Amino acid sequence: MNKCRSFLPVIDKNSKILILGSMPGVKSLDEKQYYAHPNNRFWKLIGLILNCFEMEKLDYDKKLKILLENEFALWDVIKSCERKGSLDSNIQKETKNDIEKLLKTYNVKKIFLNGNKAYNAFKKYFPDILNEYKCYKLPSTSPANAKYKLDDLYKIWHAALKE
Repeated sequence: MNKCRSFLPVIDKNSKILILGSMPGVKSLDEKQYYAHPNNRFWKLIGLILNCFEMEKLDYDKKLKILLENEFALWDVIKSCERKGSLDSNIQKETKNDIEKLLKTYNVKKIFLNGNKAYNAFKKYFPDILNEYKCYKLPSTSPANAKYKLDDLYKIWHAALKE
C-alpha cells in the first residue's frame, strides 16, 4: 500500500465550477499534476468543452491557466489515503479535504464530481453540500471507465454545464 496525498486546489476568485476527483492516480502523483496519465480523457474533454482542441498538448501551467480563465476549479474529495496502484476501488483509510472551507472562501455555483468514487466519497462526507449546491455525478474521465467514449463524456458533461 502506498500513502497518497492530494494536491492543493486550483481555484481563484472567478471560479464558478468546482471539478472534484477522488484522488490522483500514481502517474499524476509522480508528475505532481492533475490528470497526468496520457490515457485519462480529462484534458481532451475540457478542450472540447472550451473549444481548445490542443488542450491536452499544452504544458500543465497553461492548462491550469485556461481552466481558471474559464471559471473552473480543480480539487479532490479525498485528502489522503492508502492505495495500491491507481484504482479508486483500492482506496483505503481515506480522509477528506476541507471542501466546506473552500466553498465558504470562493464563489462556486456548481460542483462536478468526476466519477463514482468522487461522488460516493462526497456524499459520505458532505451530504449537506449536495442539497445546498448544484452537484452533478458525472462519468469518470479515467481510462478505467472504458464504458464511455469521449463523445459520450462530452455530451453528459456539456449538458451539466448548460443546466
